[in-house]
Amino acid sequence: MEFNEAADAFVEHLLKVRRLSPATARAYRSDLLDLARSSGDCSLNEIELESLREWLWVATKRGDAKATIARRTAAARSFFAWTVEQGLIERDPSLRLVAPKRGRSLPRIATQDALATLLSAMQVAASSGDAIALRDHALVEMLYGAALRVSEVCRLDLSDLDRTQRTARAMGKGSKERVVPYGGAAARAVDSYLVRGRPALVARAAGSPTETALFLGARGGRMGTRAMYDVVSRALGEHVGGAAGPHSLRHSAATHLLDGGADLRSVQEILGHASLGTTQIYTHVSSERLAESYRLAHPRA
Repeated sequence: MEFNEAADAFVEHLLKVRRLSPATARAYRSDLLDLARSSGDCSLNEIELESLREWLWVATKRGDAKATIARRTAAARSFFAWTVEQGLIERDPSLRLVAPKRGRSLPRIATQDALATLLSAMQVAASSGDAIALRDHALVEMLYGAALRVSEVCRLDLSDLDRTQRTARAMGKGSKERVVPYGGAAARAVDSYLVRGRPALVARAAGSPTETALFLGARGGRMGTRAMYDVVSRALGEHVGGAAGPHSLRHSAATHLLDGGADLRSVQEILGHASLGTTQIYTHVSSERLAESYRLAHPRA
């Protein structure tokens, strides 16, 4: 089997057996294509450890981030382990391939006051009855109020909301489903959007308006992640000290939950993290904020 053919089969395995997200599978596929080009499109059996190390070294010299190098290492190791399991090669050349240590950076967050100011301004804009303003206000309230990933909000259908219980059924990474609560502010914004904003967007749809998505684009179809990113980036950037997207709202929600006394396990369930260790970074953020408050307020700091 040729390298590219094996890579295609491996990506299919990631999607159907390991149930990784399409985005992760695409990233692994891109990494493997880059490895194939770096190796001169040689056969699977011809790739050696030194070839893999050279591939990562070139990426490092090119200025790729440590996180990208780490993902490429993981992609190569997973791929070659799978090829051995499938009997495509006899020896795994990636066994001694080591990823660089990843520096863990604290997520960029907005303060509660900054978000209150932002959301108040969006509410005023939505009060005009403009369909896009109503949608954008509901979108930001939902991203922050339910601490959802932008991909999860993009996939939300009308049937995924329980407006009585104020919960949303989200499909997370690995097709794992969870039900998360959202607050009164998000509920009011979403209700206003559904009554006054969404029908106007449905009317713009070409043909029969059969779209089931909660959030619609300007032409009446399901709103994409890029469009959502653009909306949040424009609204949020000035409040977090630079470029920021929907994930900053998720980071902010997690941090504010912990600041307000929520326990770590509950925040883990809301965020849909598989590992508690992933959630623990937010305790560091809260500790940093506490330390900063102490330094500013205590006379003996």
